[in-house]
Amino acid sequence: MGSILKSYRTSIILLAAIIVGGAAGLIFGTDAAVVKPLGDLFLNLMFTIIVPLVFFSIASAIANMSGMKRLGKIMGSIFLVFFITAAISAVVAFIGTTIVNPLENTDISSVKEMMEKADAPEQAEKPSLAAQLVATVTVPDFANLFSRSNMLQLIVFAVLFGLATAMAGEKGKPVASFLASGSEVMMKIVKIVMYYAPIGLGAYFATVIGELGPQILEGYLRTFLLYLGLSVLYYFGFFTLYAFIAGGSAGVKIFWKNVIAPSVTAIATCSSAACIPVNLDAVKKMGVPKDIAETIIPLGANTHKDGSVFGGVLKIVFLFGLFGKDVTSLSSIASILAVSFLVGAVMGAIPGGGFIGEMLIISVFGFPPEVLPIIAVISTIIDAPATLLNSTGNTVCGMLVSRLVEGKNWLQATIKGKANHFAS
Repeated sequence: MGSILKSYRTSIILLAAIIVGGAAGLIFGTDAAVVKPLGDLFLNLMFTIIVPLVFFSIASAIANMSGMKRLGKIMGSIFLVFFITAAISAVVAFIGTTIVNPLENTDISSVKEMMEKADAPEQAEKPSLAAQLVATVTVPDFANLFSRSNMLQLIVFAVLFGLATAMAGEKGKPVASFLASGSEVMMKIVKIVMYYAPIGLGAYFATVIGELGPQILEGYLRTFLLYLGLSVLYYFGFFTLYAFIAGGSAGVKIFWKNVIAPSVTAIATCSSAACIPVNLDAVKKMGVPKDIAETIIPLGANTHKDGSVFGGVLKIVFLFGLFGKDVTSLSSIASILAVSFLVGAVMGAIPGGGFIGEMLIISVFGFPPEVLPIIAVISTIIDAPATLLNSTGNTVCGMLVSRLVEGKNWLQATIKGKANHFAS
């Protein structure tokens, strides 16, 4: 019992903090917002270190790789795993909406009245698709990289920086050493900040529950329950399947042993970005090699979000039902799956980051701007379980990539290596 408590001490403390915070939110409602500054303090600390952590971890992992062949294999494996798991989540979500209609027994008359009374929005020139793609991966000024709202662009720069450092050979080794040292220092800072996590997470969760409780009870309940059911299925069913594919029964055991802390952090913060430090620590405990871990976790936080794909499908189907559009035709099914896949890639890795994905849905399908608040409510009520799938999913993807890169016996080799290390 003592060893169990020692192994799960951090997770138990975090869970206790979340339970206390959630109870306070339900009891005090919006008055629980009085502790929001305590939660904001934790989030601000985490967000402050995100930019340097992501840069150092990715650039260091690439710059210190033993060879470009391994880098290519890692990146190719990451892309393959991200694509397949996101596609599976889109299909699962669509099947769910065919079984449970999100708009069934939902009063949408007030929504329609709001849309009819809405003032015509000012017409703004829409950027071209090419311009949007350019803005997605680059920024016009170097200083713009130092913002968590430009995380994907920062990742692109970090990859280029690490690649250039590796290509520089001997002359690049001092820079590679600096990047490795920077990565270690940032992880130590994370460890210090995490001592405050129980207080910060508990306070933040109390505020979230206090503010969202009435909304969940008043409307969109069916959509929330559908999403929650899909999340439970995917979290326990598909994550276990992925862990088994990656490492067999041992993979399942080591995954569930180390996934609690990332899961609790995801639910409490509703931010994939804030979960990056915790996920990095977790995947390394799962046996994922350092270079794979430090590449897939920051990259996945911004480009791989199965929970956001789920949400994208529900939002699109919800709007299709509102406007009487057919969701059963092959073209509609294909477009819903494709756009939801894109939504999972462009959603911001911060609380409320779904606004970008919602704008994408409205633009692609030509819905009026007035519907934005409608799907914004959906984003709000599914934020916690969506972040759970978004963030935690990247840890099991790290195991899958390790299986592809290191071979089928990667986990056994890791366990054996740790045993020899402790024996010596």
